[in-house]
Amino acid sequence: MFIEIKAADYPRLMEIWESAVINTHDFLKEEDLLYYKEQIPTYFQHVKLIGFEQKKVLVGFMGVSKGNLEMLFVDNDCRGTGIGKKLVEYAIANLQVTKVDVNEQNIQAVGFYKYIGFKTINKSELDGSGKEYPILHMQL
Repeated sequence: MFIEIKAADYPRLMEIWESAVINTHDFLKEEDLLYYKEQIPTYFQHVKLIGFEQKKVLVGFMGVSKGNLEMLFVDNDCRGTGIGKKLVEYAIANLQVTKVDVNEQNIQAVGFYKYIGFKTINKSELDGSGKEYPILHMQL
């Protein structure tokens, strides 16, 4: 079930974020993981946040801004069960999402977005924080 995220949900969002990133972003240096962990909550207020609940437990979420899927994270225990796909399909159908930026080194995510129908249109050598993690800019 889709829900609109409230500030009270932020601690759970961070649990989901950490669970997902630790298991999918094995290319991140430890100090960068800690840096992003500190930064992520500051991004929440700049995006429309939608969560996905299963058995009344928040298990995934996404952040959208101006047609761009800014973030998508699913609790590692629920990965591979279709939650990410449901969130992205909801974003495309209801929030006019047509673009996503994804770490090139996150092979699973790149494959997931290609499966949904996104195609790489550009690449940046540095991420939005100026760190050396190449970003693929993808579009439907």
